[in-house]
Amino acid sequence: MTEFPSSGWKDYELLDSGAGEKLERFGAYVLSRPEPKALWDKSLPETEWRRLAHTTFTPGAGFGKAGKEDSGTWNRLKKMDDQWWIRYTLASERSDSGGFGGGAPRETSPTGRGASLDLRLGLTSFKHVGVFPEQAPNWDYIYRQTRALAAKGRTPRVLNLFAYTGAASLAAKAAGADVTHLDSVRQVVTWARGNMEHSGLDGIRWVVEDAMKFARREARRGNRYDGIILDPPAYGHGPDGEKWKLDECLFDMLRTVGDILSPQDAFLVLNLYSNGYSALLGETLVRQAMPVGTVERGELALNDKFGKALPLSIVVRMTR
Repeated sequence: MTEFPSSGWKDYELLDSGAGEKLERFGAYVLSRPEPKALWDKSLPETEWRRLAHTTFTPGAGFGKAGKEDSGTWNRLKKMDDQWWIRYTLASERSDSGGFGGGAPRETSPTGRGASLDLRLGLTSFKHVGVFPEQAPNWDYIYRQTRALAAKGRTPRVLNLFAYTGAASLAAKAAGADVTHLDSVRQVVTWARGNMEHSGLDGIRWVVEDAMKFARREARRGNRYDGIILDPPAYGHGPDGEKWKLDECLFDMLRTVGDILSPQDAFLVLNLYSNGYSALLGETLVRQAMPVGTVERGELALNDKFGKALPLSIVVRMTR
């Protein structure tokens, strides 16, 4: 099953994709970036891409080589701000049965609107801009699950590991959770804090630390969380030089996460971008790592304006 962001998201559009690139509108600006999964032809002519784009990204020599990526450069074609903001309004309910069951691809329902998130964007040297728009269905899911837990009369505790600029953390906080946001890079934690403040939220706990080290310490202390979110990279380093390699570390991380996830009335979101990982593999990892309740798996994707579906990540969600 595949989920897409709502077509009603006014601040984001995938305008076109193909030839290893994607053309996206983030608020007022249009960006052309590499996308290795866009294996088909572009629908718009190259001249139209050039006319629409405010900036294009030229990758470095290591682009696409796991563990060997180097920085690229943005080539500005029109005047644009170095930083700008977009807004996402969370969906508090679905118009379908939910989950990744059989049937046609579905988008997040624009009905049942909840809180709004303000997200700062900027051009980074690794082609990223501070948000992954295909993650919007996960933000909605986290918002709904956390609200459901809060409705039972207590404050849910949610842990976001490998949390980047924090849209998932904001979704949980907006739903009433006590949120711990962890990333090993101080600059992106500072970025996430700015997103929180601009969104009119407060009280998130910020942690700059190696995710595995933190999770193991929480397990030793007997701490428990009602929701845990993971979006681990293929390769990474902690602030003190700790090494992370997905193939070698993920299962151990999931077992540790199983130890700190509440035994009932809890949820887990595992998102993976690494090539070679399938949704079925992700589900098997979760099922073997911890006691599970209900598990759903699928892909997160974007639809361009010509109907071409661009799959970008896999996700496994579990409730118990």
